[in-house]
Amino acid sequence: MTTAPDSLPNASDDQDDDFPKRRSIRSFVLRQGRMSKAQERHYEQDMPRLGVPYTAAPLDLAALFGRRAPVVLEIGFGMGDSTATIAAAHPEIDYLGVEVHQPGVGSLLKHIADRQLSNVRICQHDAVEVLQNMIPEGALAGVHIFFPDPWHKKRHHKRRLIQGPLVALIASRLAPGGYLHCATDWEEYAQQMLEVLSAEPALANTAAPDSDGYAPRPEYRPLTKFENRGLRLGHGVWDLVFRKG
Repeated sequence: MTTAPDSLPNASDDQDDDFPKRRSIRSFVLRQGRMSKAQERHYEQDMPRLGVPYTAAPLDLAALFGRRAPVVLEIGFGMGDSTATIAAAHPEIDYLGVEVHQPGVGSLLKHIADRQLSNVRICQHDAVEVLQNMIPEGALAGVHIFFPDPWHKKRHHKRRLIQGPLVALIASRLAPGGYLHCATDWEEYAQQMLEVLSAEPALANTAAPDSDGYAPRPEYRPLTKFENRGLRLGHGVWDLVFRKG
């Protein structure tokens, strides 16, 4: 079983670089947020049915979804708009969303109810531990990481999610032919992502050889409101799609 080494980012540690005591590895920063009444209602009603409790034992994904189908893991789905849109358009695929922020979990649960989706489950836990302990090797058809925190300040770059040890861990959980799709609207982070993903020997870039290494936005990834606004202002968005051989 592949594990993430100690060089994975501790994104939950907001202390200065010389802070002497490091906490356990996390893939997120836990920010407080207020839930709407609708989010609270769906969290209370639907999380017992659609939530996947964290466990140190590997999941039986076929039992979890009640069928054998390709499974895509999404790390950090935010408020779940894109997740629900993708799942609604691809009922033949099952989606396991991992998110720690409760308002986002409640929001996705509301989307699931509104759209009557049966192919989405949610794990409210740190994605690194989920990958390490709950996802069997070679079990995933794909992994989505859309617009992770870019950690703009240079001294915080070590906290970025897309780093070599995590990419190696993700690659080990992908089935042959499975893909890792990352997207960011921060150009410097896109360059780092391209460098890190290109260095993983188990993955190959799907971008055309004569391109700059970035892929066209796949049709399944919807444009977000934030992204549309940025594009109107001339801001860029970079998609990277790498596939396991």
